[in-house]
Amino acid sequence: MSILPFPSFLDDVKEKGFKKAVFEGIDDSVERLTAGLNVQDLREAFRGESASRRPNPRLTPHADGFWLHMRPSYFNRDVTGMYPTFRLGWLSSYFVFFETITGILLMLWYTPSPEIAYGDMLTILSNVPLGQLMRDMHRLGAEFMVAVVALHMMRTWITGSYKKPRQFTWFSGLLLLVITGFLSFSGYLLPWDQLSLWAVTIGASMAEATPVVGDQVNLLLRGAPELGANGLLRFYLLHVLALPALLFVFFGVHYYKVVIHGHSLPPQKENIGEDSAKRVPLDKRVYFIPDMLTYEMFWLGATTFIITVLCIWFYHAPLENHADPQVTPLGTTAPWYFLWIQGALKLGDKFFWGVAFPTIALGGLAMLPYLDVTPSRRFAHRRFMLTIAMLLVSATTVLSYMGLAKFAVQTSAETEIVHELTFEPAHSKVGTGRTIPFDQMIVGAYTTAQMHHFDDMTTNDMIAQINAETAANGQFDQMIQELKDQHLSANQLPLRFRSVPADEAPKLMQVMEEFAHHLEAAPDELPNVWGALVITDNQASLKRLDWVVSWDTVLIEGGNVQLDEAGEPILVYATEMVEVTDSEGNPVVGDDGEALVEEVPVLDDAGNPVPARRIYSDHLFIHQASAYFD
Repeated sequence: MSILPFPSFLDDVKEKGFKKAVFEGIDDSVERLTAGLNVQDLREAFRGESASRRPNPRLTPHADGFWLHMRPSYFNRDVTGMYPTFRLGWLSSYFVFFETITGILLMLWYTPSPEIAYGDMLTILSNVPLGQLMRDMHRLGAEFMVAVVALHMMRTWITGSYKKPRQFTWFSGLLLLVITGFLSFSGYLLPWDQLSLWAVTIGASMAEATPVVGDQVNLLLRGAPELGANGLLRFYLLHVLALPALLFVFFGVHYYKVVIHGHSLPPQKENIGEDSAKRVPLDKRVYFIPDMLTYEMFWLGATTFIITVLCIWFYHAPLENHADPQVTPLGTTAPWYFLWIQGALKLGDKFFWGVAFPTIALGGLAMLPYLDVTPSRRFAHRRFMLTIAMLLVSATTVLSYMGLAKFAVQTSAETEIVHELTFEPAHSKVGTGRTIPFDQMIVGAYTTAQMHHFDDMTTNDMIAQINAETAANGQFDQMIQELKDQHLSANQLPLRFRSVPADEAPKLMQVMEEFAHHLEAAPDELPNVWGALVITDNQASLKRLDWVVSWDTVLIEGGNVQLDEAGEPILVYATEMVEVTDSEGNPVVGDDGEALVEEVPVLDDAGNPVPARRIYSDHLFIHQASAYFD
């Protein structure tokens, strides 16, 4: 008689004893979870032993299980090594689930709002246990995923694995590549820092070139004329909902087609025009359980270990300062996987190179299985298609290089120098001009001319000479007027240069020396140059640093400094407008009754022409609580 109104574990204990009942209970639970494998079967599988039960229970999960029906029960030995797949298909699948898991963990701490998003990123990095590690792994995994999917597609092309009957498998894989790129691109904006805002702004602006609907598509993406709350929310929904849904749908379709047609064999292993992937001889069968299962478990552990090591010691996802639509940073580029489009845009028309060209390229790839109808997959018989593949790789590499900020984009030397000293946090770096300790920002005007040491002059003598020279030629007054035009009141500005107090402010001295070094590195573009740093009290606990560069104007044509026969830069001389006078010194009047004027060169006391002097300035504010210095 049963102890309870229904059969129970207690009845088994009463009938069989506790030890046997527990073992059989565990065995039954394992068999249910694995859809046919008990504890003994698992022990034998992981030990690499042959199955002791017949029929082979290791085939049952593929027929009765929910997950393993997507995996073949056995493989051809020729496709189980690194070649021909290089495990790129498996790695692509791995990163799909890796990104999903790490992304869900980050979603718990993130709000898609411009007012909150950046603060949430700081919270993840500082207050969430393992938050920085999760963010680093998610970002690095996204970069790897784009690269691996692209390499997987290229491997398929090179081995001819897109040929009949796998045309649709190739097409679904191409869709997965496009979705992966846009999935990574949509996530680029979510940190809401300068890097993400301007990279996405560049990418989204390409939609404007679409004929007829360009403005509407751009507005649909951004949610407003400029990226803001609506744009961030739309990119967030694309990243966590719409694109993942498409990815999983086509991932299932792609994987199903791979299982249906089998993994294509190495080209040299097949007879020409014959697809023998599904016909696996008994002596070449490698069963999923235990061989492929343990092999893939090893890859799972090894890949996760490598990513973890990289993120702990070598890689950290970049986070710049808070996004500011009013400040455009120098050297902004699209994400690296879209650099080839940005490079193509430098070749000419925005519509052709930004919209038509990528569309034609993707369309050509989609039609590849129908254009290459030769039956043979062997390399010797596919020289033309292999050449096209190598040309594609070469063109993508060259265009990506052209997409870099340094290619065909000229920034004047003075702008680059000041930017180098003042740029905001990027990739764990910050301009040294921002690292001066607050107590060393001593109010005054300092010049790099002080760095040009002379043995027979003291620092005070040198500063006195500099003040005399700049006062005589009006350069100091010109600099002060430049700063006044930036809404600095006259009582805030110094009356003359002072020497850098090296003893009180060693970091300030170091920055001025670096400033001088940068200026000296551009003698052709910036002849007779000197720089200045003007520090003023703006408010309590807030100082303003104005960076000034003054140099003689040179002749520049086609972006290049023009040189004379001696190899010296050709200077542009200052001119002024003066009245035209007759021989008696009276002004000459024109037909309109107005005095005639003419442009004449400005001469110094010795009668020599005076070079036109140019001044460039930029400024930044440093708060006492700034995190740029200790």
